[in-house]
Parts: sequence; C-alpha cells; structure tokens
Amino acid sequence: MRIMNFTIYESPIGALTLIAGPSGLRGLHFPGRGPSKREADQAHSNPVLEVATEQLDAYFAGERRHFELELELVGTMFQRRVWAALREIPYGSTTTYGTLAHEIGHQDGREDFNARAVGAAVGRTPVPIIVPCHRVIGSDGSLTGYGGGLHRKRALLDFEGGGGERAALDAGWTGPQLALL
Repeated sequence: MRIMNFTIYESPIGALTLIAGPSGLRGLHFPGRGPSKREADQAHSNPVLEVATEQLDAYFAGERRHFELELELVGTMFQRRVWAALREIPYGSTTTYGTLAHEIGHQDGREDFNARAVGAAVGRTPVPIIVPCHRVIGSDGSLTGYGGGLHRKRALLDFEGGGGERAALDAGWTGPQLALL
C-alpha cells in the first residue's frame, strides 16, 4: 500500500489538501478533490507540508506575497513553462491568457502559442494559490474557470487587490457562502 504524505489545511476559503512528493509540494486540492478517507487514514506528514502550511498562514494573514517552497510539479514541458510564468505574475496583479501565451512564445522565439493551450495548462496547475493561476483572467476582464470555483478566485483576487487585508478576503468569501444557505 502506498503511503501518502498530505495534510488538510484549514484556510479562510475552505479546507485545502496539501500533498507532498519526495522532493517538494506536489499538489494542493480544494474541498472535495483531495485523497479519499481510506487514504487519509494512511497519511503521514513531513517537513515540506509544515513549511507549506506556515507559508499559507503568512499569505492569508497578509504577510507573504510570494511563496518560497520546493515544488514537485509533474507535467509536460509546456505546462511547466506556463506554471513558471504564472509564478512571475506579481501579487495583486492579473494578466490574460493571451498575454501569457504571447510572453511565453516570445521567450521561446515562437509566436504559435495560443491562449487556449495556455488556458488548458493553467487549468492543470497542480498547486493553485502557490502557483497563482487565479491571477489569469479573460481578455475582456471576466473571471474564467478555476478549479476551486469562481467564488474562490474572486475572493483571492479581492484579497490580493486589497493589499492582503483579511476583510477583503472575508467579504469576498462570505457573500457566496451565505447565498448557498
């Protein structure tokens, strides 16, 4: 039986499952998308997860704007390039899928990367928040898909746009939650 190294992190936007690989953080899952109860019974923690939770605490307290974690991102070369580009988007800023595609293509000396291919890679980001895929929006400024739901994407953007003020995060998150009741 495979032993997983993961922990459940209780964040202001819901319980996040953090998964560690042998050399770094491998996954971050939103509620309902993490390991099964059976796997949870076999889980073990490790130092990677401890550092990740400390940095997430600082992020959600408005004290950290960039994560400094060892990551074990499993994906194609193209996906890894997109994920590296996502990490360069400044805190509190957004970019579009088209702009990101242009920047990646320009760095490669190619102009054939398109927004859809970049969007697909963004959608497969294994460690959202830490690799800030929530900072990518549609060309018309609209919010587009997000694995944690558009309400979480909006809450994260409001939080960062408000300079890390917890009130912005709480306001962005509480409204949708109350609407669900």
